[in-house]
Amino acid sequence: MSENSTEMRATESAEQSRWSMVGKDPWTMPIEKIDLSHPGIWHTNEFLPFLERLRKEDPVHFCAESAVGPYWSVTKYSDIMEVDTSPHIYSSEPTVGIIDSYEEYTLPMFIAMDPPKHDDQRRIAQPVVAPANLKRLESIIRERVCNILDGLPVNEEFDWVKHVSIELTTQMLATLFDFPFEDRYKLTFWSDAATAIPGAGVVNSNEERWAAMEECLQVFTGLWNERVNAEPGSDLVSMLAHGEATRNMAPMEYLGNIILLIVGGNDTTRNSISGGVLALNENPAEYDKLRANHGIIPNMVSEIIRWQTPLAYMRRTALVDAELGGKQIKAGDKVVMWYAS
Repeated sequence: MSENSTEMRATESAEQSRWSMVGKDPWTMPIEKIDLSHPGIWHTNEFLPFLERLRKEDPVHFCAESAVGPYWSVTKYSDIMEVDTSPHIYSSEPTVGIIDSYEEYTLPMFIAMDPPKHDDQRRIAQPVVAPANLKRLESIIRERVCNILDGLPVNEEFDWVKHVSIELTTQMLATLFDFPFEDRYKLTFWSDAATAIPGAGVVNSNEERWAAMEECLQVFTGLWNERVNAEPGSDLVSMLAHGEATRNMAPMEYLGNIILLIVGGNDTTRNSISGGVLALNENPAEYDKLRANHGIIPNMVSEIIRWQTPLAYMRRTALVDAELGGKQIKAGDKVVMWYAS
């Protein structure tokens, strides 16, 4: 069976699940039955009306039954900010994913840690995307963009995601990690394997996913050993190897942070590039504005990130009983911040 057929089968299965919201009217169904966690409405681009109803009628919404168990949905900006800035109440540990992962398949990484360890480790990697470093990389980014666009076929159909979004993102990831350029597509595969639903076309099982993660660890351990014995460099592996908060990481924590950085650079950026181009073509008046005034490109970049939210949600777990938006959250409850809202 082809990859496309497998993905289609997985999507159809998701849409036909008893938990699916696909084809349902969010305005007439009982509000307590709304379940944003099921992937069907995201595959079919039907999620916005569900978010709109929750924002208007129940911005801190409890879903008692779902395939991922009971959880709270937070859909308004002020409530999301309250959760996001209160790590003493809402913890990122043990996971920021809506699914409770198996312990044997859970990797420690700083995005799923609370302060101060989160802040200390994040601070090590942050300079790679600081304005000064991005300015240093500007010429090579522009050169690669031009080369990729100039190499596209003319007057024939092609896959923008594959030939532009993935290609550009993968090239830049290899640069940020100082990863062997000829092996750069391994970064894309490891990112996809880490985030894909088993059976959806990338990996068929958690065991297969874990085999990919072990390969990733082996390769990056070799790079660590090279960089730790050299002078500190400006690439991410060197930063981690020499950083005070990261140089003594256990292998699984190192792997977790590598996967986090790969996914953070790959999945989000390529989705923004693809979604941005799609949005411009679906809104030709906005595209015309851009063509007429290149000075608004910086605004366009910010707007694309807002419009095509690279990250739909993030989960927290309540450490204590708390009140949010007039609702009583219990310690241990799963609280999901829907950034896409």
